[in-house]
Amino acid sequence: MPPSTSRRSAPMDQQARVTLDGRPVQATLNNSPAARDFAELLPLTLDLEDFHSTERVADLPRKLDTDPAPEPAAATVGDIAYYAPWGNLALFYQDGPAPSADLLILGHLDVSADQLGRAKRITIEAAP
Repeated sequence: MPPSTSRRSAPMDQQARVTLDGRPVQATLNNSPAARDFAELLPLTLDLEDFHSTERVADLPRKLDTDPAPEPAAATVGDIAYYAPWGNLALFYQDGPAPSADLLILGHLDVSADQLGRAKRITIEAAP
């Protein structure tokens, strides 16, 4: 797999400005095609809901370009992911299910599982 489609990090990762419930957190988006397409949607403010006591989810304004998709990988705590069949953003506060081609890792948040699990709103902006 070429570095540009790496699951969590690549030579050209980009920082993002993120707040969870008004508190800033460190975030990085990877260099996958889906992450670059996601960055085109920024800035975004999304209301988050719990899903399966594992992740916080929100609908995106449109589906992302997922071609070519990186190799499937299981999400871990702090991962920012995109679930292609539903077109939603997923923020994992528990480790996710087994790797799936439908779940694309877009980046990572440097935040505690507890803070992420309680988050109600996220704002994501491109870093200057």
